Parts: sequence; C-alpha cells; structure tokens
Amino acid sequence: MRPDDSPCLANCLIRSVLAIALASIAGLACAQNNAQSYPNKPIRVIVPVVPGGSSDLLARMIGPQLTAAWGQQVIVENRAGAGGQIGVEAVARAVPDGYTLLFWDYGSLTIATALRPTFRIDPVRDLAPVTVVSYSPHVLAVHPTVPASSVKELIALAKGQPGKLNYAVTGLGSAPHLAAVLFAMQTGIDWVYIPTKGGAQAMFDVIAGQADVLFNSMFAMLPYVKTKQLKLLAVSSPQRMAAIPQTPTVIESGIPGFVTGSSQGMLAPAGVPGDVLAKLYAQIVVVLARGDIRQKLAAQGAEAVGNSPEKTRTFLRDEQLRWTKVAREAKIILD
Repeated sequence: MRPDDSPCLANCLIRSVLAIALASIAGLACAQNNAQSYPNKPIRVIVPVVPGGSSDLLARMIGPQLTAAWGQQVIVENRAGAGGQIGVEAVARAVPDGYTLLFWDYGSLTIATALRPTFRIDPVRDLAPVTVVSYSPHVLAVHPTVPASSVKELIALAKGQPGKLNYAVTGLGSAPHLAAVLFAMQTGIDWVYIPTKGGAQAMFDVIAGQADVLFNSMFAMLPYVKTKQLKLLAVSSPQRMAAIPQTPTVIESGIPGFVTGSSQGMLAPAGVPGDVLAKLYAQIVVVLARGDIRQKLAAQGAEAVGNSPEKTRTFLRDEQLRWTKVAREAKIILD
C-alpha cells in the first residue's frame, strides 16, 4: 500500500511538504528543552541490510543533509542478518533519546512480523515511526512471448490454464512475493511460484523465458522494458506514474485497491519524546522539498512522501494487519 491517501503529484508534494515543514518548525518554538538541544552529539542510523540496497542508498542520501542542517554527524551503519532482525532489534532496544534510528523498508518490516514467528520485534509496539521518506511501486511484467498484453488478458490466460504460468519469486517473503500472492487471491488465479535468489535473478529468469511473470521494482525493470526484453502490463501505484504515463495501474485494470511497492523511511525506539520525533520529521521534510533530492528519487523510480509521525504510525499498523491477513489466508510461514 502507498503510505499516502492523496494523489501524488510533484507540485502538490512541494506545497504540502513546505507547508508541513513550516508548521512543524514553527511548533518547535514551544518545544521542550530536550528537543531544543537535540541533537548535541552524533546520530547513528542503522540500516538492517547489506550496503547497496534502496534503504541503504536513501539513508546515505538523507544523512548528509541532516548533518549539514544540524552540525552533528549522522552516521549510517549497516547491521544485516536474520532477515533484518539484528538491526531492527538493536534500534528497538536502544536508549529512546533520538540518537539511534532505523532506516528500512516499512513493507519489509511488517511482512517480517507477519511471516516470521521468530521475529521478536513488533514495529507498532517497539518502534516509533518518524516519517515515510519515499515510495516506489512495483510493475507487473511478463516475458514477451506470453500471450497477454493487459492485466485482464493475463488473468484470463491464467484462469484458462490453471497452474501453467510460472511466477518468479524475488525471495520468499519479499514484497514482490506477497504482491503476487495478493494478486492471485484477489483474482482467483493459480500460478506456480518459482523461488530465486533475489530480484535480479527473478527478472533475468523471466527475460530468459525460464519463468513467465513477476512483480518487481520499476527502477530495476524499466531498462528491460525499453529494450523489449520484458512486456510491461501495469504498475501497482494508486495513480499512473509520470515515468510511464501510458501504463495503467492494476486498479485501473480491474482489481480494486491493489497497491503494493516499497516504502522506505525512518523509525526510532518506542519512547522517544514526541518533540524530538517532530524535529526529526520537520528537518526530513525540508530535505524532501529540495528539487535535487526529488530528482534523485525519481531517477530510482521513487517519489518523496513525508508523512507525519501520526500518519506514518497508522500506515505501519495498517500494513502489519494487511500482510498478516494475507499470510494467514495463504498459509505462508517462514522459519
């Protein structure tokens, strides 16, 4: 689900981000002493995955901007392992003073709690959301030889040949995997899930004709759509994306409410003072209002969001409930 219930147009984002930032900054004049002095030492931002992924790149994009604004070093630290649990737990157990933060994909966080019984952190209980920084939708694509040029045709093909189409899974329990499960549940189709070692392999398996269909990030897929190695059917955003304006959404294609993708953002340990969260949030939305930052996000197939901590908490709770329901109905449990 996209972490915003309003149309995401660039000029609307600029106005809303600036308005929110100005209102939040004005409110800081009355903040408590801990927010007035925050930060007075370096801030550590933990990314619970290996370097190079979307969350890592975005954290390293935002971190220097906060350093420049506050004059305190913002240090990005990768703490990968156990499906993200090592890094997430390090933040959840940290002193709730705003100097240890988490930057990760909200969907990965809520899916982990839904699919992994051993995942010990409840994001709603143990973490305090600051904001969603960006959203990137999935795109639905097939091998060029698949006789379907629209979502409706793909559904008809799958229903006409139950269990014949192969779906390339970009890692069991990943957001694209759950997107496919949700798609199948909502349309009543049956396809075979082919596990792979990640998004790149899944994509190349479809390009090579070893699998038929997949959801994956727009940024990763578009170069191969342009060279006609993949056939693009739809995008999973609420509205059409500016980068691919001729591509319909899955919703337009007849599946109500179907929104999936990646939503990266900042969280803190539960118990961080609200005025510290507000100061973090206000500065991040100031960063998101910058044209160069929006351009960098767009180059990665993403768009800036900047939800308030309250809206972000609601989004996190709703996503947790949503994916828990999908996992239970599909009987998906990962060790």
